[in-house]
Amino acid sequence: MKYLNAADVLPPELFQELSRYVNGQLLYVPSVERKKSWGSKSGSRQYYEQRNKQMIELYQSGVGVDALCREFGLSYDTIRKIVK
Repeated sequence: MKYLNAADVLPPELFQELSRYVNGQLLYVPSVERKKSWGSKSGSRQYYEQRNKQMIELYQSGVGVDALCREFGLSYDTIRKIVK
């Protein structure tokens, strides 16, 4: 994130009004754009959802948690959380 000088980007009237409230202090203005959910941009969310669905299907077909640990390289507790 880059700092901008408010005097350079705001109309003079708005700059004067803002100065009455935050004169000389730093002010953070959050983005009005809606943030994307985790993993939606990189595809990670889709990958993990598909992987977890596959684990659940294997578990329901009788594959044990220990076998799933070996196949997916995850801990026993992690597999248990996904399949339950």
